[in-house]
Formats: sequence, structure tokens, C-alpha cells
Amino acid sequence: MAHNIPEDGTLLPLMEEFYTIQGEGFNTGKAAYFIRLGGCDVGCHWCDVKESWDAELHPLTLSDDIVTKADTFPGKAVVVTGGEPLIYNLDYLTKKLKERNILTFIETSGAYPLSGSWDWICLSPKKFKAPRPDITPFANELKVIVFNKSDFEWAEKYAETVSPTCKLYLQPEWSKSKEMTPLIVEYVMANPRWEISLQTHKFLNIP
Repeated sequence: MAHNIPEDGTLLPLMEEFYTIQGEGFNTGKAAYFIRLGGCDVGCHWCDVKESWDAELHPLTLSDDIVTKADTFPGKAVVVTGGEPLIYNLDYLTKKLKERNILTFIETSGAYPLSGSWDWICLSPKKFKAPRPDITPFANELKVIVFNKSDFEWAEKYAETVSPTCKLYLQPEWSKSKEMTPLIVEYVMANPRWEISLQTHKFLNIP
């Protein structure tokens, strides 16, 4: 574990925080405050925030300060992402957000134990470090990044492990979207329980 991060989650390595429009998945188009935590050992070679991997690079920040800042924005929803946010205990952070009636969303690979109290869990499993079987049943949304053709089979494998009400999304990896998008369109038309997620924030040129 990087730094001397307290196990109670009162301090977290904050890489960045910003108010924006949620760009992908079920909550696309909604205003949200993003909290990106540093630290990840999942190691996706196509990761677009590799600078998040080393938690040591990001300042330990009081969770109380993060919550106070989040509460200054009109959109009362927080997306906790990373890195891999579940490396840390998020019980304290989410408790404080909920005390201020802020909705709590998380984006996770599911590679670490679940902590925190969440209104929406987006599970995005990665081949490099598979999700824990005790997390997948809690996912509200399964979002699989499609980088090559074998990812469809991988997506179906995890679709079997989530709850029947979980939303299923296939999302083209940005650098491969020209090749993968037509395959995803074809796949979803043939397998309509899946839906397409796009990184709309990249089209809109917002963070």
C-alpha cells in the first residue's frame, strides 16, 4: 500500500477532482463530480490515465475536504474512479457524501474487496487482473471495454456472474474504435441484452 494511508479511509491519494458530465455507461449525460484516486496495479496497456498508477505521486487528501468541495457543485452525484479506487477503504468517504445527500457512484475493475455504500456500481472487469467473485453480484452495470474480438467471449463470461437486473454494456476502446465499433454494433443487434456505451465526453471534448 502506498504512503501510510490510514485504513479508516480518512485520507486518500487524490489524483484529480473535477465537475463534468458523465461520459459513458448508464449514467451518460448526467452532471457529476469526479474523484480520481491514485494507485492501480491492474495494468491495462491501453489505460488513458497511466499517471494514476503510482499512488505515491498523488497527495494524501482529507476525505472530509473532498466531500466539502464536492458539495459546492449543483450536481449532487460523485463518481469515484481511479486508478483502482477499491484498493482503499471507501466506507468513510461514502458515509460523509451520503450525509450531504450526494449520490455515490463507483467505477471499479472489481479486483479488490468492496467497501463503501454505493447508489451505483459500474464494474469494468479487466483481463489483466480479474474481478473477485464476491463483487460481481453487486454490480448495477457491467461495462466491458472491447479491444479485440476475444473480448466478446470475456464479456459473456462475466455477464453470467452479475445479477439479472445488471445493465450490460460493450464499449469500444478509444484507439481501436474504428475497428471494433462495427463488430460491437453487429454483436448487440444479435445479442440485444447488451447495449453500446460510447465515450461521449471525448466527442464533446470535456474531461
